[in-house]
This record gives sequence, C-alpha cells and structure tokens, in this order.
Amino acid sequence: MKSLWLIFSFISCFSYAQQSIEQVLNDFHKAAGEANFTSYFALLANDSIFLGTDATERWDKASFKAFAKPHFDKGNGWLYQPTHRNITIIEANKIAMFDELLENEFYGQCRGSGIIVKREGRWKILQYNLSIPVPNKLSKQVVSIINGSKNK
Repeated sequence: MKSLWLIFSFISCFSYAQQSIEQVLNDFHKAAGEANFTSYFALLANDSIFLGTDATERWDKASFKAFAKPHFDKGNGWLYQPTHRNITIIEANKIAMFDELLENEFYGQCRGSGIIVKREGRWKILQYNLSIPVPNKLSKQVVSIINGSKNK
C-alpha cells in the first residue's frame, strides 16, 4: 500500500509540474501577443537568454528588455500560437526542457525550445530559442540564400 501511495504521489507531482510549465509557456506567448512588457519579462529568469531567429540575436534579459520595450510601448507585440508541445522534466520539480511548434501570422510555422527552472517556488524560462524550421528538401536552397546575403 505504501509503494502504491508513493507511485501516486510521484505521478501527481509530475502532472502538476507539467501543467504549471504549460501555463508558464502559454502565459509567455499571451503576454507577448498583448505587448504586456511586465508580464512577459516576469516569466523569464533573471539570468535568462533569448535566442531569436537571426544568428545575431542572443540576448540576456537586460538586453532583450531594451530591445522589446520600444515595441511593447507602441503596443507592437508578437503572437506565436502553440500547436504542439513536448515537455521533458529532467529533475522533478526543478528543471524541464521543452520544444513547441508555433504558428505566427508573418513567419508561419516556427519552433520554440528551451529550458525552464523552478526557483523560489515558481517556474521561470531560463532559455528560449525561437527558430524557423526548414524542410530538408529546401535546406540547400535556404543555406545558399543565407550565404549569399552574407556577401552583401
């Protein structure tokens, strides 16, 4: 009976962590879509890193805030709607990885991935990596275009 209780407790804890992480990611996208600066950045850990779609876009929290603030102040956020998400809890109630497929009005299908950590009782995004998945059959063409743009 005791081992059954331990199994149930573990599953319950895992399920709650999964739901909490889902909520953080959903709130993150919602705040960005609403250009809600305070809510958006409250979900990032103080030592977070945001990787954008451009190779030059690697921001710590302070530099990402500086980049986003003028856009958010004008009400210009960015909305990415999750269509599929995977969450892998590495260390129960402490660390998780995620990847998600997203839809965006301008960029179409995108991918977000990263790491979430639990600090002081709250889940925070430690790293977020936004990318545009390239179908394999288009890879050579896309690489050629990217390489050509470097020479200009």
